[in-house]
Amino acid sequence: MITYGEEMEAKALKKQGWSVAAIARHLNRDRKTIRAYLNDGREPGKRKKPQNNDIFIKYEPYIRSRFTDDPHIWATTLYNEIVGLGYSQSYQSFTYNIRNLSLRPHCEACSNVKGRDTIEIPHPSGEEIQWDWFERRHGPYGTTVYVLLGVLSYSDQIRGVISESMDQAHLIYAIDKILRRFNGTTKIWRTDRLITVVNPQTKDIQETFVPVAKHYGVIVKPCPPRKGNRKGIVEAAVKYVSGNWYRTLSCQNQQEAQVSLDRFLIDIADKRVRYGPDGQKTTVGLLAKTEKLIDLPTPYPATIRVERTVQPNATISFRGNSYSVPPGLSGSTLIVEHRLIDKYMQIYSKIGTLISKHEIASDGLGKLIRSDEHHKQLEHSVLSAFTTKSPCDKKGNFPPSENSRKLAQELTNISDFEPKVDLTIYEKMTK
Repeated sequence: MITYGEEMEAKALKKQGWSVAAIARHLNRDRKTIRAYLNDGREPGKRKKPQNNDIFIKYEPYIRSRFTDDPHIWATTLYNEIVGLGYSQSYQSFTYNIRNLSLRPHCEACSNVKGRDTIEIPHPSGEEIQWDWFERRHGPYGTTVYVLLGVLSYSDQIRGVISESMDQAHLIYAIDKILRRFNGTTKIWRTDRLITVVNPQTKDIQETFVPVAKHYGVIVKPCPPRKGNRKGIVEAAVKYVSGNWYRTLSCQNQQEAQVSLDRFLIDIADKRVRYGPDGQKTTVGLLAKTEKLIDLPTPYPATIRVERTVQPNATISFRGNSYSVPPGLSGSTLIVEHRLIDKYMQIYSKIGTLISKHEIASDGLGKLIRSDEHHKQLEHSVLSAFTTKSPCDKKGNFPPSENSRKLAQELTNISDFEPKVDLTIYEKMTK
């Protein structure tokens, strides 16, 4: 296709006596294209429609009937059927007419949101938060990245927490962290049908999640099945954060990624332009400050359990800090357990033996917490391995000693030895 200006220029040059080939070279277009616009009356910006639509009309009732039988029948299959009935046009002409006449019916059960009527859903201030996970495998620091996003439906403010798992304990932990970034909660939590929140058999809220909702004083409303547009705000937030933050993320560990995400959501996402209830232009961040949120209680007492490998310096890492264990466990796998309202975390062996206990530090500080007892044990273990001897002379001359020569002589004489078999012992055993 050529533009309207190119068509006018081509016609002007034609009147001046230019050939089609010369005009094509001048406009950097194909000669057949120029000839079509000059001679066939083709319009700029519009493709030439297939001809002989009257042939297709003859088969239209049959095609509509087949789409009634099966709305998902392949176009190639249907084309083969009508060719067998005498249809003589190309497959491209066939599919064009199907699209142009909208013959394929809309299937509500299969098409999800696409093709369905939509309407803006009002979200009063402070009424609803929408939640959703998104995960990305092969993250920048080598493991899968799990991100929980919470979005205030009224102001569109986004907050997120990166987790190492999507189990219920980590979900509760991430929800609490996001709520404290919002400085409150709304009356309603809108989620999709997360198995950690909704029982897939009964479609009710999980019994283990009901106390969480009561603790925060909220109502959990799962999104109806196959109604993804009901939580379209958080779906759009996932797409926005994935495209604008995750695709360019460069970090060495989860803590750096969390700092990067917080900075992005405050410095960039909160500055998106929105319009307030009075129609005045504002930003997401300013609009969020007007929301009336419910005050938060203490964190819900969920218990997080994760596996950790002991490092050579007799420590394990947990939420951006390092905690000591007794020496001699390097490379072994231990269980870290922390109840969210407790000041202390415990480290257990895989059979349940308590190995150490530490006061929990704030996430992501990079601190090393080592008890005095572990410090003394590690110091003794390290120092006991030291020696005052000089390094060995690896280039010296060390011939076999007298003892080594005697042993070598004994070995060389063994080849002359012939074993003798005493059959009297065998005779006694057989009697």
